[in-house]
Amino acid sequence: MTAQESNRAGVGEGGSGPVPGLTAVLGGAGETTPAAAGRAEEKRPAEERGRTTIADVVVVKIAGMAAREVPGVYDMGAGGLSRTIGAVRDRVPGGRPNVGRGVKVEVGERQAAVDLNLVVEYGVPIPEVAREVRANVISAVERITGLEVVEVQVAVDDVHLPDDDASAAADARVE
Repeated sequence: MTAQESNRAGVGEGGSGPVPGLTAVLGGAGETTPAAAGRAEEKRPAEERGRTTIADVVVVKIAGMAAREVPGVYDMGAGGLSRTIGAVRDRVPGGRPNVGRGVKVEVGERQAAVDLNLVVEYGVPIPEVAREVRANVISAVERITGLEVVEVQVAVDDVHLPDDDASAAADARVE
């Protein structure tokens, strides 16, 4: 009786049954050892060896940056007060601009939906800017995260007039 047969029959060194974890065929040509079994595990594709989750804030930042890259987008955010507070925060020394202002997202395991609030420059064709923003956001989010973007809703909340900068500078008390 070989060592393999005695192990299966429960007649091993202890005589009490099979030896747990012993899978080797002693002296066999197609030896299967725990090390060989580990190598077989290593052959699984990387995507089967864990899970990746992407936080909403990651998609918010990517979408915000992508939307701001499009010519004709002056600012982002709904409502004048929100943009004013954001502009003040952006100018504070040591402060960082909030790239997520005006962006809301829903992120699932494989898909994302994005809502954007834009302020466009006066004179630019709004449907064209919205189309370019949508395309740029979809491209950036899908390329960087691997998520499928199922929709990008664009709401144009305001138009920036050239006079707005001049009146804001005139209202400032201190330069």
